[in-house]
Amino acid sequence: MNKYIIIVALGALSFGMLSSFAKIAYTQGYTPAEITLTQAFVGTVILWSIAIFRTLKKGQKLTLNLQLLLAGTSMGASAYTYYLSVAFIPASLAIVLLMQITWLSIVIEWIFFKKRPSNIEIGSAVFIIFGTVLAGNLSDLNNASISIKGVLLSLLSALLYTLYIVFTSKVGKKTPMFEKSALMTSGSAMIIFLINFEAITTSNHLDFGLLQWGTFLAIFGTVIPPICFTVGMPKIGAGLSSVLLTLELPAAVFCAHIILGEKVTFLQIVGIVIMLGAIIYLNIAKTKKQKKIQEAIC
Repeated sequence: MNKYIIIVALGALSFGMLSSFAKIAYTQGYTPAEITLTQAFVGTVILWSIAIFRTLKKGQKLTLNLQLLLAGTSMGASAYTYYLSVAFIPASLAIVLLMQITWLSIVIEWIFFKKRPSNIEIGSAVFIIFGTVLAGNLSDLNNASISIKGVLLSLLSALLYTLYIVFTSKVGKKTPMFEKSALMTSGSAMIIFLINFEAITTSNHLDFGLLQWGTFLAIFGTVIPPICFTVGMPKIGAGLSSVLLTLELPAAVFCAHIILGEKVTFLQIVGIVIMLGAIIYLNIAKTKKQKKIQEAIC
């Protein structure tokens, strides 16, 4: 079991480091539109190659699920707005704001599916927001590194990613993992291209350097995480998997500090700990509740 814990953890850590490297790519003249589109395109090619190989090996046929393709558009819009936010605010702040998906998913399920939040969910949401203020140093209104535009873009990314998580959990449950990922990544590439059509078609940066960045980010952000989660999660269970996924936050902050030299204060660390504690507690509570329901049914 320890092996599978490490595998899932590696998937989460892989996600966490992306924003720092994207920010380095910006210093070389590449734009968020170019980076996100190339990452999505390369990721699509790799995932479809894996999906087709596995399907042929098993003697099966590929199926086109338009719902998954459309769901991928929210993933692509989220990725684009997230990478765009990193151009205006520190990478460590962007990931902290992205982690609002935990309580945003509770709100969206309440609005769209009439699932009223429990007291534990409400309490966890309050602690996550409080931790966010500390972790993002948002209480310092004179902080020059905090751009309102960047903050709003990052929050928009969190909202779009929440919609992606909520709605994709309802569709394509019988679709094989790699085929599902390939379809969603295809939708992601399509929406990023449509949003940035003029900028992409007139770009002077479509060179080998951009392909290198896109390939690097695709491997560590689009390919490795799904493989790690597919292999490890069924072995260790949803509860422990949810806890391990929170490693994305400290990984992103650590990379931003080491790679980009972004300053991290003690108060920010306290905020991160509060956020992680609230997210982990919420996931453990949900897992225990699900187990009780299953035991009652059995």
